[in-house]
Amino acid sequence: MKNINKYSLQLFLGLLLIGIISCKRNDGFSTSPISTDKTKPGVVTNIKVDNFNGGSYITYTLPSSDNLLYVLAKYSIRDKVARETKSSYYKDTVEVNGFAESKDYQVTLYAVSKAEVMSDPVTVTVHPKTPVYQLVRPSAAISADFGGVNVKALNPLKRDIGVIVTAFNDVTKSMEVEEQHFTKGDTIDFSIRGFKSTSRDFGVYITDEWGNISDTLKKNLTPLYEELLDKSQFATYTQPSDDELYEGGGWTVNKLWDGSTDDPGWHTNSNSTPPFTCTFSVGKTYKLSRFKMWGRKGFEYGHGNPRDFSIWGSNKTLPADAALPITAPEGTVIGDWTNLGNYHWPAPPSGLPPTAINQSDKDFFNQGAEFNIPFNAPSVKYLRISIAKTWSGGTLAHIIEVSFYGKPE
Repeated sequence: MKNINKYSLQLFLGLLLIGIISCKRNDGFSTSPISTDKTKPGVVTNIKVDNFNGGSYITYTLPSSDNLLYVLAKYSIRDKVARETKSSYYKDTVEVNGFAESKDYQVTLYAVSKAEVMSDPVTVTVHPKTPVYQLVRPSAAISADFGGVNVKALNPLKRDIGVIVTAFNDVTKSMEVEEQHFTKGDTIDFSIRGFKSTSRDFGVYITDEWGNISDTLKKNLTPLYEELLDKSQFATYTQPSDDELYEGGGWTVNKLWDGSTDDPGWHTNSNSTPPFTCTFSVGKTYKLSRFKMWGRKGFEYGHGNPRDFSIWGSNKTLPADAALPITAPEGTVIGDWTNLGNYHWPAPPSGLPPTAINQSDKDFFNQGAEFNIPFNAPSVKYLRISIAKTWSGGTLAHIIEVSFYGKPE
């Protein structure tokens, strides 16, 4: 159940390593003694403070000294947690950050020479605005979802935060961390799965890159029942507007549910045009909760693997064909078909362009990608996958395997 996004976690831990373990900041200059002049530098003067969320900019006039190397700021961000920030003599401002609350804090400034001789201390009072993790916390909400819970929050300043989800563990008889979701996105909306449909205590709290932690939102929730749809009940339901299939190598629609994430799967012919579409029945009516899709190995983030696509559904008896648009808003109804959701395959975690991915990107791609069906989507018996754009932007599309989850009706 501990479904931690390891790529986001690595990024966030990198920030923690800089911000907490070292507790120091270096603005690109050496701090090794490079002078034998032991003259004590003068103090900074004309100090001004500009407060922001969780921190402050402190501007000053540097002392007149040819031997000056940097200005050092010492301060505590919360009880028993001290930090140091350094700013080069090329600058007239030092940034102090990571404060746990919006209140008065004392910051001590030192001018430091090239021989590492410190000036007399100068103390300034800062009063940072409300830290971001505290701004996010009131917007946090947790609700029952299929197989688990859904968490929502708003991060309007788009700063790095962690949304931590806890749940009562039946073995340890205590609240345990089940998910660590690190992001700087402005809208947070994710679900954690793998829980039985029984009452359980859940909690959500917000943290930041300096280890500050908010209070915990606590709720007793009962996850909604879901099951993996029985693929033995799936059946091809080809429509006139569906794309013709690639004729070589056994690429057929029913390969989408044969249980294999290796070739072959579903593959259009090479002169198709978007949207690339296939249609099938799932055997009986379901209130869908989520699905997982696997692309073609060896062509990660390329060729006919889906980039932008939609899922359409119908609960009609033998729904009639309809030519689907390349894109349409969620909830759009065309004939017997409703757009259940629009999706974008996650980009390479490395940040590299799709044409220059590394092995970690390939490994991530080949794990498959999971997507949620909106909670208000109608129940369906028939599905259409409609690909608006592939990673190559070409004239063919392919998918190797899909798995759907939901509640039978």
